[in-house]
Amino acid sequence: MRAIRSWRGAVLGCVLAVATAGTAAGQEAGPALVDHLGSTGGPAITLDEAIARAQRVQPTVVRALSGVNSAEHQKRSSSLGAWLPSISASSSGSSTWNEGIARIDPNTGIPLPADAVSRTVGFGLSGSWDVFTGFSRGAESRRAKANLDAADADLIDARYQIAFQTKQQFYGALSAEELLDVRRAAVRRAEEQLSVSINKLRTGSATRSDSLRSVVTLGNARIQLVNAATILATAEANLGRLVGIDGRVGAIDDPSFHDIDIVVSEESLRREATASSPAVLSSEASAQAAEQSWKASKGAWWPNLRLTGNWNWNGNNRINNYQLLEQKSLRINLTWPLFNGFTRETNVAVQANNYDVALATAEDTRRQTSAALITRVAELNAAKLRVEIARVSIAAAEEDLRVQQERYRLGATTIIEVLASQEALNQAEVDEVGAHFDLLLAKAQIEALIGREL
Repeated sequence: MRAIRSWRGAVLGCVLAVATAGTAAGQEAGPALVDHLGSTGGPAITLDEAIARAQRVQPTVVRALSGVNSAEHQKRSSSLGAWLPSISASSSGSSTWNEGIARIDPNTGIPLPADAVSRTVGFGLSGSWDVFTGFSRGAESRRAKANLDAADADLIDARYQIAFQTKQQFYGALSAEELLDVRRAAVRRAEEQLSVSINKLRTGSATRSDSLRSVVTLGNARIQLVNAATILATAEANLGRLVGIDGRVGAIDDPSFHDIDIVVSEESLRREATASSPAVLSSEASAQAAEQSWKASKGAWWPNLRLTGNWNWNGNNRINNYQLLEQKSLRINLTWPLFNGFTRETNVAVQANNYDVALATAEDTRRQTSAALITRVAELNAAKLRVEIARVSIAAAEEDLRVQQERYRLGATTIIEVLASQEALNQAEVDEVGAHFDLLLAKAQIEALIGREL
């Protein structure tokens, strides 16, 4: 009998030692490790700052800006330059030495005596102007304008897509930080419950199993806490890369992020998106550009009329001692390709096919935008309900845990019910964080679709 009591005492001492050591280690090593993983180690920025920085450094926006710049130059060339004459200047000089017998100077056309040197200098201006190009200039001008409209729409779309990606990373960092706080709270609750279990075990009002279950629960909570800190580090590193900063970048919270009272009209937003979405505008402008390219290709059936003029000054040492003599010429050329091996027909057919594809793409983009908006609005409304449900569940789980803990202290329930209540509260808090992130993400996706802030 004494041996049995001695054995039970040894086991009880081991349990108490393990539980106490685990609690002490968690209070010292655990928080230090978590604080190290959870710290940003870098600057923290607001959402507006993050979007502005990302739009300056991301290649997508830089490429879209370059596209606008190129389209502006092409429009100037097609709308103005194509109607202006081409002008060029030239100069020349030559020296001819005639050895032996007399001959004709190839530059001046005059006889050269034997063993003579002839030097010639010349200057000239030449210009040409397309009088008629088969109506292709007007079509090319309209095509360039449509391309510029498409480039402008692409730039707006690129900025909103980068803004959406930035919001996604920014909200992800905020959600990771909120999840880290949730896991910290879970660790504190597990530590408090372990302390209660140890005290009850010492007084003989609880079993060793209660303390062991509490130790396991605390260990699981700490593992989840470390995982949450790793998720935060990853999210902040990705945010830093997106905004052009090496290292981790923290996200500054804002009260407006927690306002779930977002009222949207699916029908009005759908009409707005299908009419003025950057993606829709870009596809429509591309279709207009394809139409003008098709019309411009038909200009090959018409003749081309070009006016060309030259104004030259030439001087020679043997003729007039380098006195510059003026020479002018003006001519008009008519070119009409009657047959070129069906190249014209092929080009017109290709441009017509491109126009058909561009029209189909524009229509599909409009339908795709409409379908995407319906989906995003549904996700937004669902996320709002999930946030509301999660908040109610958190309040209920907190009260349930309080009741179960009090009953456990009084010996009216077991540790299983307490731990189940703890897990229910932990899950409700995690669900609220996830639903809140989905709400912000759905709102950002709608803004990217319609091209404006809600």
